[in-house]
Amino acid sequence: MVESEKPAREAWKRLRRDKAATFGLVVLLLVIFSAVAGPMLMPGHSAALTGNQFAEPSGRHPFGTDLFGRDVLYRVLEGARISLVVGFSGACISLFVGVAYGLVAGYSGGKRDALMMRGVEILYSIPRLIIILIFINAFDSTVAKWFQSAGFPGMVGYSRIVILVFSLGLIEWLTMARIVRGQVLALKSLQFVDAARSLGQTHAKIILRHLLPNLAGIIVVYLTLTIPAVILDESFLSFLGLGIQPPQASWGVLLSDGAQVINPVRSYWWLLAFPAAAMSITLLSLNFLGDGLRDALDPRERR
Repeated sequence: MVESEKPAREAWKRLRRDKAATFGLVVLLLVIFSAVAGPMLMPGHSAALTGNQFAEPSGRHPFGTDLFGRDVLYRVLEGARISLVVGFSGACISLFVGVAYGLVAGYSGGKRDALMMRGVEILYSIPRLIIILIFINAFDSTVAKWFQSAGFPGMVGYSRIVILVFSLGLIEWLTMARIVRGQVLALKSLQFVDAARSLGQTHAKIILRHLLPNLAGIIVVYLTLTIPAVILDESFLSFLGLGIQPPQASWGVLLSDGAQVINPVRSYWWLLAFPAAAMSITLLSLNFLGDGLRDALDPRERR
């Protein structure tokens, strides 16, 4: 038991020695805590304040107010909830699909592997924006009706978020499948796999007990790099008006609102600057953490 825990402790020590990764982890935890607890600590800031539109940042409203007098800090924290949920959930779906697909393709080899990877290449050639638009137009009303009939009327307004999570997750898995498949092709020719076969273990046991644990480091690292990609995709779609719809807030929606009030006559800069800063800091922290995990989990770094 001690031997199995030792690599994990060593990886944690290496991660803590990486200042950039430690900074990224601390900032990410602060962002998550603020997104969860912040709106609950600011219950009076969610309503529109008539006559207080476009108030500049002050002690009462640190991030200013928007066109409807809503507190921008509250909106940024509320947007962080949706953007982070979409990012983490979409990345997890991508992780599950990509790992399963890559494991089967790499372990099977031969014609099945070639056929499965040709399917990946075909999906790569289709613009992701078209796939997402098809999902939204085809399933938005269906998901909303299902929530209504299932006794969850409060979830009807979140039908587009659910579709975005699944559509983004089903797009981002392609690169993960390629990475896992390449690693499995290298691992399955090693002696421990041949020994497992000679002992009569089934293909499922070999994949789950021998191949998958050896891919844990790569999977964790790529997960931290997929989350920013999904958040960026959601923000881009919401910025174009194809993703989260007002009055719901995500960082993309807030950036779109801020861009609309930037003009040469009067610039309400805080509506664009603070959401952009929040998203940039979060994505930068995730990338720092991903780089640190890659180094910490690299077997060549062990002494």
